[in-house]
Amino acid sequence: VQLQASGGGLVQAGGSLRLSCAASGRTNAVGWFRQAPGKERDFVGAIRWGDGNIKYADPVKGRFTISRDRAKNTVYLQMNGLKPEDMAVYYCAARTIGANPIWSMLADERTYDAWGQGTLVTVSS
Repeated sequence: VQLQASGGGLVQAGGSLRLSCAASGRTNAVGWFRQAPGKERDFVGAIRWGDGNIKYADPVKGRFTISRDRAKNTVYLQMNGLKPEDMAVYYCAARTIGANPIWSMLADERTYDAWGQGTLVTVSS
């Protein structure tokens, strides 16, 4: 399975962006992660494909929303109220092998076996 992430760009603080992650095949879960310069990659949110359950990291709860289009095999990350600290390269990842992940696995990078190329989100203050 290949993933194509898109939608990054430059936005002012308080603004919005929507990222897309298109998968070429079946997935059990799709996650979003981000990596700011000089920092480790962090979990942002994920959706479990089978039941549609969604998990968010605390820093983005209430501001970011994950949704999916089953027909397009695409997952979206709607980001509202962007802050300078949200600036990072955003990656989507998919679990394509194995069973549906349990809830606690969704935030773990090791859950995912396919990764997109990353898309840069820049937030100006």
